[in-house]
Amino acid sequence: MKKIFLALAGMILAFSAAAAQPTDGKQFITLDKPVAGEPQVLEFFSFYCPHCYDFEQVWHVASAVKEKLPQGTKMTKYHVEFLGPLGKEMTQAWAVAMALGVEDKITAPMFEAVQKTQTIQSVADIRDVFISAGVKGEEYDAAWNSFVVKSLVAQQEKAAADLQLQGVPAMFVNGKYQVNQQGMDGSSLDAFVKDYADTVKYLVEKK
Repeated sequence: MKKIFLALAGMILAFSAAAAQPTDGKQFITLDKPVAGEPQVLEFFSFYCPHCYDFEQVWHVASAVKEKLPQGTKMTKYHVEFLGPLGKEMTQAWAVAMALGVEDKITAPMFEAVQKTQTIQSVADIRDVFISAGVKGEEYDAAWNSFVVKSLVAQQEKAAADLQLQGVPAMFVNGKYQVNQQGMDGSSLDAFVKDYADTVKYLVEKK
């Protein structure tokens, strides 16, 4: 009797694990044409996108994903140029942030300046955000037209085109899978964030 009970318990646990596993077509979508050479985990966003603001600053989805990723997994974030009056310039500014390694310093104040105070009206205003965040003006100016930044801009544009990006926020894993926000557990915000992070972790580890 005890053996039967243990066997049943094992089956129930196995079923639960299977039920909790992300499903192709629901929590994620396998791309028809995988793109080789893309970052392990790649997030696209725009400072002009209100949903991206919530995703990053309110729901903290990116932070939750980072916490769940296996050790050594790199998460990369690219800005898109197809939103907002300064979309191209903002993508170049994000490339500057990447080149100088100040993405974390820039993200919150830039979102605030674009979405809340609406003080970004020119390229000079973008520069001011960097200066206020502690970046030296001469470092910013030197990076703005540098070869490294131009290469990073091209890299962001190419990835968006190669992955046939339709909108933001969007996250891809290994150039093979796109996370499907619509397929996540919508019973609560916590459940959504957990399901999203678990899905990315599953895809990173997926063979």
